[in-house]
Amino acid sequence: MKFPQLLFLFLLPFAAVAQQVPKARPNQLARPATVAPAPALSLQQAIAEALQHNYGILLSRQDVQIAENNVTRGNAGQLPSLTGNLTRTFNNNNINQRFGEADPRIVNGASSNAFNTNVTLGWTIFDGLGMFIAYDRLKTLRQQQQQITRATVEETVETVTNAYYDVVRQAGKITSLEEALKIGQARIDLTQAQVDVGVSAKVEVLTARVDYNADRSLFLQQQQALAAAKITLNNLLGRTPRLDFEPSDSLTVTRDLREDVITAGIKANNPRLAQAKLGVDVATYDRRLIRASRFPQIGLVSGYGLTRNINNAAFAGTVLTTSTNSVQGLNYGVTASVPIFNGFNIRRQEQNARVVEEQSKLSLAQTDLQLDANAATAFAQYQNFLQLLDLEETNIQLARQNVDIALERYRLGLLTPLALREAQRNQLDAETRLLDIRYSAKQAETALRRLSGGLVQAQ
Repeated sequence: MKFPQLLFLFLLPFAAVAQQVPKARPNQLARPATVAPAPALSLQQAIAEALQHNYGILLSRQDVQIAENNVTRGNAGQLPSLTGNLTRTFNNNNINQRFGEADPRIVNGASSNAFNTNVTLGWTIFDGLGMFIAYDRLKTLRQQQQQITRATVEETVETVTNAYYDVVRQAGKITSLEEALKIGQARIDLTQAQVDVGVSAKVEVLTARVDYNADRSLFLQQQQALAAAKITLNNLLGRTPRLDFEPSDSLTVTRDLREDVITAGIKANNPRLAQAKLGVDVATYDRRLIRASRFPQIGLVSGYGLTRNINNAAFAGTVLTTSTNSVQGLNYGVTASVPIFNGFNIRRQEQNARVVEEQSKLSLAQTDLQLDANAATAFAQYQNFLQLLDLEETNIQLARQNVDIALERYRLGLLTPLALREAQRNQLDAETRLLDIRYSAKQAETALRRLSGGLVQAQ
């Protein structure tokens, strides 16, 4: 018998196997028709919801409102104070008066009452310019709180962005596992067909089912990971944790970030650096306020009062009568106080203020250096992940081609089940690595945008 005839007889059973492969089964992983699809959620929508409902941002905005309310000339001591007072008292006494040898004057239950009301005005007109320094300090505190809130917004947007793309990543892994399950089911069907025609042992079907169940277990675990990622994002958005959604944006990485642009953005726009700079200004104002307390304080005082006393047990000679006294009028004047000696406390406070001012300058230098270090680290990671991303994007194409070839060879009986399983596992690992590296690269990109103060504008 010639070789072509032998080859035909050898391949004939496998051709029969290919003909006996059952039709595709219904997709057991698809959402039932009775379940409505989850609403789509874009990254911009997620950020917009976070800006409106994230509790960290809302609390920080309330701090800005408090700082805004504090910026008044009255709070700085530049405006006068006006106070109204009213007093009304009643007395009921027993009186016993003696004048020498004369008979005593005795009154039981003598009543009297007093009414006093006045309005006082106080206005500091000079305090060593402390009131003007205090007003500038309040405005600087407002600016500092605005930068703190801006930093909170930027950091929250970064967290929301990372959480959103984590959902995209976990959903991508779900898709990869679904493809793996489809390949596993095809392997089961092919192996069962081979058993049916007697060219394979039943143990091969059992092995294929064990591998399929292992992938199914990974699929169920991945579903839990996806649900947890969605709960985390919903929490950041201030929404119900179990609210379902489908991310509509894909996980793509920008490849044109430049380190010099990032560094320049940090110097010009980073809110944490701006907050540290304003901290130096606040410390300077605190020192100047203490120095202003060394100068005299001059103020104006004025008031208008009314006093009335009614005594029902007054004597006019020996006659018991009622007396009424009323006094009303305007008073005004000037007050001045000069600190002469208070135990060297002003000097001590001024020395401590200088130390705090120097600490704020050191904190500014530390913040500047730390931001540069964070940017250098993030940019190095960004570049490294871009290289890995190029490698894995090439590798995933090879892995997919390898699985297609392996599955076709297995269908023809030219490949062992172990080799098919290995190709399948290699593809799944490559898919997972690609998603993880793409996510890490996006994290580095987001961190760089946040450090340069342009994350919110970019989104």
